[in-house]
Amino acid sequence: MDASIDGVKVAGTPNGPVPVVLLAVAGSDDLLPIFVGFDEAVAIRRGLDAEDIGRPLTHDLLLDVMEELGGRVERVVVSELREGTYIADLHIATPRDSVVVDARPSDSLALAARTNAPIEVSEEVFEDGRELPEEFEELRDLREVVEDA
Repeated sequence: MDASIDGVKVAGTPNGPVPVVLLAVAGSDDLLPIFVGFDEAVAIRRGLDAEDIGRPLTHDLLLDVMEELGGRVERVVVSELREGTYIADLHIATPRDSVVVDARPSDSLALAARTNAPIEVSEEVFEDGRELPEEFEELRDLREVVEDA
């Protein structure tokens, strides 16, 4: 199922604030929330905003190395939900062939945000994790939280 990053927000939990990436899936009003760490959320947001801070951070460096070696991100697939943890596959085209690399969804989404690579979600994963958009309307955008810090 084709997906896109609908937003990067922050949810209040009993253990404190937790960032959540909201994936919108084509043909559905529901969202797939993927909870990530703050550093990963900021990396995704920076990718979406095309924010250049001068020196490359980890995701920028990985992308630079991949491109210098002739590779490019073809697509990201959130492929599985295993014991409450999302699993993603990073599809990379190389000069020799295409490869699939196991990756955290947060890292994969950060790379997709920087390259505009397509994002996909398996139907089973979406059905298992989908939530109504109203569940996230009151959450603050990550940018607001970072600015207030």
